[in-house]
Amino acid sequence: MALVYSTEKGRTCSACGEAIGHCRCKKMAASQKLPNDGVVRISRETKGRKGKGVTLVTGLPVSENELKALSKKLKQQCSTGGTVKDGVIEIQGDHREKLMNELQSLGYTVKKAGG
Repeated sequence: MALVYSTEKGRTCSACGEAIGHCRCKKMAASQKLPNDGVVRISRETKGRKGKGVTLVTGLPVSENELKALSKKLKQQCSTGGTVKDGVIEIQGDHREKLMNELQSLGYTVKKAGG
């Protein structure tokens, strides 16, 4: 049986035994989940957002700080809000065409994903 709580660490991951904040499993799972073939994928998603759509940008081969800076630039280009979660840029609304054109002008290979 795996340790779930420690008075020293607090809640712990059942797989690696580290504190939830320092868990290695989630970081590895997030990096394995995203394809790393050099193609930036743009998709639209509404799941879990009460019907509100967001545009997701995945597969950017940049560091976390560069990702945040690029996210800020893309949000300004679309005149909307958004966030960066687990290496994925989320932009509020359906802005696939704008984002595709902007990322292509920055030199990325861009592909629409999903329906």
